[in-house]
This record gives sequence, C-alpha cells and structure tokens, in this order.
Amino acid sequence: MNNEFAITNIWIGVAVVAILFAICYLIGWWASRMTTSEEDFYAAGFKIGPVTNGLGMAATWASLATFLGVIALIAKLQVPFVYLWIQWAISIPLLTLLYGTSLRRMKAFTPATFIKARYGKGATLTIVFWMILIMIMYALGQMIGLGQAFEMLFGIPYNVGLVVAGVATVGYVTLGGMYGASYNAAFQMIIMTIAMIVPMGAIMKSMGSSGWWFPPLAYGDMVPAMLKVLPTFFDMKYDIRWYFALIPAFTLGPIALPHLAMRVFTSSSVKSARWAVVWFCLFLGLLFAGTYTSGFAGNYFVATTGKAIAKADQTLLILNVFYNPMWVAAFVMGGALAAGLSTVGGNLMAISGLVGNDLLGIIAPKMETKSRMRWGFAALAMGGVIAVLLAFNPPKFLVTSILWAFGLLASTATPGILLGVWWKEANKLALIMSANICGLIFIIISPHVFPSIVIGKGVTAALGMSGGLVTVPLSFTLFIFLSLIFNRIPSLSGWAPSLNDKMVIDRIHGWGDYDEKRYNGIVWPSVLAVICIFISIWGLQPWS
Repeated sequence: MNNEFAITNIWIGVAVVAILFAICYLIGWWASRMTTSEEDFYAAGFKIGPVTNGLGMAATWASLATFLGVIALIAKLQVPFVYLWIQWAISIPLLTLLYGTSLRRMKAFTPATFIKARYGKGATLTIVFWMILIMIMYALGQMIGLGQAFEMLFGIPYNVGLVVAGVATVGYVTLGGMYGASYNAAFQMIIMTIAMIVPMGAIMKSMGSSGWWFPPLAYGDMVPAMLKVLPTFFDMKYDIRWYFALIPAFTLGPIALPHLAMRVFTSSSVKSARWAVVWFCLFLGLLFAGTYTSGFAGNYFVATTGKAIAKADQTLLILNVFYNPMWVAAFVMGGALAAGLSTVGGNLMAISGLVGNDLLGIIAPKMETKSRMRWGFAALAMGGVIAVLLAFNPPKFLVTSILWAFGLLASTATPGILLGVWWKEANKLALIMSANICGLIFIIISPHVFPSIVIGKGVTAALGMSGGLVTVPLSFTLFIFLSLIFNRIPSLSGWAPSLNDKMVIDRIHGWGDYDEKRYNGIVWPSVLAVICIFISIWGLQPWS
C-alpha cells in the first residue's frame, strides 16, 4: 500500500481500538457474571431475544472478510459476485427452516449434539473432527484480517499486530462465553453497519452520485458512468456451472456451520428463532448492500483516477483515506475489526462446544459438568492460539480459506444433518463413509494441497466452487445409496437406525406421537441421489 493511503496519525487508531476492546471486555465481564452452567456458557441459557439474535447472526455471518476480502473479490469478479452474495445470504433462513428450529426443541448446543442423538458416537466423532477443522480454518481467515487491520491502523509489522489482536480477542471471548459472544456480536454489528454505510455516503457524493444519502442503493444512478469507464463490469462472463456451483459450495456449506446454528439454538423460543431470521435478513441486507456499493466504488475509483490498488483487500480503507478525514478512515477500520471480532467469537464458541460438550460427552461421559466447562474454556483458547499460529504464514487471499471451508463442510456435515432430520433411513455407517470419502476428495481436487490435481481453474477452483459441484452431490448420493444398502444387510444391522434414532426425528419436528411411515420413504431420496449423480458428472467435465 502506498504511503498516501495510510492512516498517518497512529493515536487515532489507538483510540479506536482501545474503545472497541474496552467495550467488548466490559460486555464480556458483565456476561461472565451470568454464566453459571453449561446452558449459559454454550447457549446463553436459551434466553436471547429475536432482535439481539438477529444482530448476532448477521455479525457472526458478516466476518472481517466483508470489509477486506469480499471487496477484493468484487474488484476481481465484478457484478457476478452478486450471485455469491445471494447464496450466502439465504443460508441462514434455510438453516432455520430446514433444521434449526427443530433442533431448538431438543435444546442442542451444536449440530453435533443432534448427530450424537441421531447417529451415535462413531458418526459424532467424524463430524466433530471435520467441524473443528473447518472452524479453525474459518477463524484463520479472521485472524489474518485482524493482523492486517492492526498493521494498517498502527503501521506495525503484520506478525506483531496478529499476536496483539489474537490475544486480545481470545481473552474477551473466553471471559464472556455465549452470553458475551451474543451481546458483543449485537454491538459489533451496529458498529460495522454504521462504519460501512455512513462514510460510503460521503464517498459516493464525492464521486457524483445523487443517491449518496442511501449508499446501499447509491451506485444505481452511476451505472451509465461505470459503463463508460468500465464496460465489462456488468458482464456475466463465466461458465454456466460457475453460477450453479454456488448452491452446493456457498449455500449448503454455511447451512451446517456450527457457529451460525448455535445462534438459532440460543433463542428464547422457536418463535423467537424464526423472528431472529427476519431481523437477520434486514441487518445483513443493509451491510451486504453497503459492501457491494464499496466494491462498485473501488472499481470506479481505479478506472477514473488511474490510481492502482496494489492490495485489493485494502480497497475500503484506501477509498476512505482518499475521500474522507483521517478519523473516519480509522473508524471504518474499527468497523472491520468489529466484524472480525464477532466472527472469531462465534468460531471459538463453536470449537468450545464441539470439544467441551460433544467430544467429551463421548470420551468421558461421566465427567462432571464443571470439568467439562473447564475443558470447553481450554478448547476455546487453544482454537484461538492455533488460528494465530497458522496465520503467521497466511494464504495469499484473505477470503479463500473461509470460502473453501464452506465447500468442505457441505461435503462432510450437511448431508448428515439434513438427511438425519428429514429421513429415518439415514444410516450411521453410511454417514461416516460418505463424509470421510467426500471430504478427502474435496481436499485432493482443490488447488491448495495437490496443485496438479484440480477440478476447474482459477478463482472458481480456489474458492471450492468447482470441487463442491463434484463432492457435495456425490456425498448425498453415497449417503443415500449406502444407507439403503447397509440397512438391508443383516450383518450390518448394528449400524441401522434404531427405534430410538427414528423417534428422535418425530420428536424434534414437534409430533406428539410416533409414526413409522413418517419421514421414512425411499422414493424421494432415491430420486435425489440419481439427480446428484448427474450433477457430479457435470461438475467433472472440463471447465471453461
């Protein structure tokens, strides 16, 4: 980044960060006084109201990438990025509709709590392993962004900023548990929305927009000007599978994200969980539309001023330094920090729940509640430390590790959760085999581990989109067909769903009785499996 785009007054940055962390620690301290049980620590006592939960969902979902990596993606992909936005945004409503409110009835701490009740210990160990790996990858992206934000705010080396930001973040999250994470996320969402939208209004006004007073739609009247300076901005320029692949990669993956599902589980009631989704759509819609406006403005800035942005992740900061006073640019970076803090908080709470409740519930079922909570605290802190250590040598592109994790999650955990909630034939061994096989295939065919074995090319492959179009439908196909086969082999009867497993499904859907025929058909799962076979074959064809 050129010096002309740097925040030159370090004390402005110090003030912003100090105030932000002081409030976060204050909320964490206040929340710690209410945390006396596992229900408090992992699910905020199941007492969070719809508005607070809607804010918290939006904040946990938005992440620091919303301010950095996502705007860089808009600079690269231009208008097709809108389709990624749509797929991300609908995942939370789908999560709530497809299984979130059902699992809220059983007062689950994480989706793995349901996996244990539905499939037993072996499947739970498999899904917990994949979820912990994915949560660490997700937290890694946030830690990278936090280190970069400190570097930009203070002019300190990235590694120093990473350690300071990582330690401070893990500290306040550990202090407050899920109560603290929920109320801090609500506060952080308010900050990041103001930081994204209000300064952007001034930027759009300087660029000549008459709609500057509402930045989420401000770029609309600038479309003719954009077409003059950048005629390709609105082109739909990718292989048709590029758009179709967004569904398995970026909708089905986030559906199984434990830190998002945990937001639904903390709701004070099923009705509250549903209303929280309405507020989520409103709050996230404002922020996401503001982010897209920022990406539009970044492209327009480069095209009209001739000033190159060497690091696309820093587009929003550069726009604010160029058009707005220095203190405004610092406040915007404070909003970016808030986005990173909220998501890291959710990631670490998910790791804590997966280890302290789900994993230890299998390994040491007789362990006392207080001991499990201590292990949960330790897992939370350790997850943060691992993410910080990995971030010392980060991926080149901030958002890659986060989005790639979505495709991996959709290939491993999503089929087990969705079919487990809606289909009584879902088999335990089939889940273990399909999750592990498709998870490993997804890793192999991505460009990040074995660059010579890749499905797709460029950003499409790097983000897991082309790989997800192969492995996600393959995972559903394997799971369904193996379930139908294994359930009919007498020697594998121990892996077949028991009566208690099937009763779990009727119970979480709110039925007062048990009906063997309910959710027990084989026609629709078979049709789905056949369709998925053709989708996987389609994804394997050469990509243009």
